[in-house]
Formats: sequence, C-alpha cells, structure tokens
Amino acid sequence: MLRDSVATESINGFASEQADVQPSEPIFVLTGSQLQQIIKEATQGLQDRVEALEDIVANLESKVSDLEATQDTQGENELNMLRLINDLSHKEPRKMEISRVEKIEKYLQARPDHKATYETLKGYLGVKNDLLNDAINALVTKNPGKYGITKDPGDKRKRSLVMLARY
Repeated sequence: MLRDSVATESINGFASEQADVQPSEPIFVLTGSQLQQIIKEATQGLQDRVEALEDIVANLESKVSDLEATQDTQGENELNMLRLINDLSHKEPRKMEISRVEKIEKYLQARPDHKATYETLKGYLGVKNDLLNDAINALVTKNPGKYGITKDPGDKRKRSLVMLARY
C-alpha cells in the first residue's frame, strides 16, 4: 500500500515537472528499457568503484596484518636478545678468572692494610685492565659485601680494592 502511494507521488511529481518544461529546453522521450539501461550503466560504474575500494581496503587490511605479525616477531626477538644479554652478564667465571680471584684474595689477606691499587694488582697478576676487571667482578660477585672499591683521595682516577674489616 505504501509502495503504491510512493509510486503515485513519483509519477505525479514527474508529470508536474514535465508541465513546467520550457519550450526552449529539449524534451527527451525514453522508453522504460532505455531508462533501465542508463540506470544500469550508472550503477555499474558505481559498483566498479565500490569493488575497487573494497579491493584497496582488503589490501590495506592484509598489510596491517603483516605489519602486526612483523611487530610481534620483532618483540619476540628483542625479548630473546635481552635474555641473552642477561645470561651473558651473569656468566660463570672461567678457570683463569677463578685462579686470578684466588690470587687476589691471598694477596689482600697477606697485606697488613688488606688493600691494593688496581695498578698493583695488574702488575701482580700480569694482566690488562679488562682481565683485571673481570677478575675483580668475579671476586666481588662471589663474596658480596666482603670487598669494596675505593678511589684514591689525591687522584680520583686511581682505584683500590679493599678487603673490608668485618671479615
């Protein structure tokens, strides 16, 4: 019922528009099939554009999905790298480090002030800075709170290893 009234209003509206046509304007007469063809061609163009936009959206969704997967992979890789770094920073001392640690302990116990500069320890062990630092780090890690590192009051660049008095 409502559909019939809408159709009737459309026809009446079209008829009144045709009555208002000026003689200078050309009048076109189209058959129903011609009008359907025009509408079909117009809607087909719109349909083609809609399909093209749907393809673009699907492509973008695929790219977003790929980027999310890449981001997840990168996050996992970063976590693995942090775990490796943590494992490497907490490495077990090697045989030579253990030997150097024992030599440093004996050396400090034998000294009356239980103190030695880094330079003295380097000469005593016959090693360079990096190996001495590894040995001192292993010593301090093995005996937390037993050893301390001090700076020379006259030259802040010079450091000493001290066995603390409470031991």
